[in-house]
Amino acid sequence: MRAVITGGTSGIGLSAAIELGKAGYDIIITGISQEDGKSALETLKSHGINSEFIYADSMNEEDVNRCFEKISQTYDSLDVLVNNVGGLGGRQRFEEMETSFMRKVMALNFDSAFYASRAAIPLLKKGNHPSIINYSTIAVTSGGGPGAGIYAASKAAIEGLTRALAKDLADYGIRVNAVSPGTIDTAFHSATKREILESWKEGILMKRLGEPSEVAAVIGFLVSEKASFITGEIIQINGGQVFI
Repeated sequence: MRAVITGGTSGIGLSAAIELGKAGYDIIITGISQEDGKSALETLKSHGINSEFIYADSMNEEDVNRCFEKISQTYDSLDVLVNNVGGLGGRQRFEEMETSFMRKVMALNFDSAFYASRAAIPLLKKGNHPSIINYSTIAVTSGGGPGAGIYAASKAAIEGLTRALAKDLADYGIRVNAVSPGTIDTAFHSATKREILESWKEGILMKRLGEPSEVAAVIGFLVSEKASFITGEIIQINGGQVFI
């Protein structure tokens, strides 16, 4: 079994790589930092996971196509694609928002998933119980915090893409789902003061932040045969935050 995890050098992506690697997948991670890639491979290999790193900027169409062309030269099939690349990209309110900022955030969150999914389909069609996992966010429900509206909008587009891909690829037996994390304790929130981050626990039914491994565990389930009748779904992982 073989899985590609875009941007899988840290955070939830690396946790997903560990989760899938322990389940028996050979792991291919992509990223834009050779140093981070080397560190991630050391972590994966410490768990006994067969892994490799390919440099690729997921926002660059040519880079993504080259990445999957390289994969296809070595392997004849792919079982899992995890579109892990994404992020806030900064904060701008709509009234002052620069078009270039809007495009950057859309490229980071939507274009990256589109490019990788399109490039991976020929390999996934030959995979064993193949599936794609996308990332949404609780911000789609809330509309995002101040200045994060376009981030919420880009992830709403991911939810639409997930369902559209699920329909489009069902004939090939490729399932497509998305995970939608709430507040997970990762570097995503590094620009937020810790005391502010801690205060957010009051808005979570379980009164704590989520861990990357808890998102990874759901990804592990979704790509397994145990989830063989699940496709086109957006799985909320937020400790009850969405209800408050």
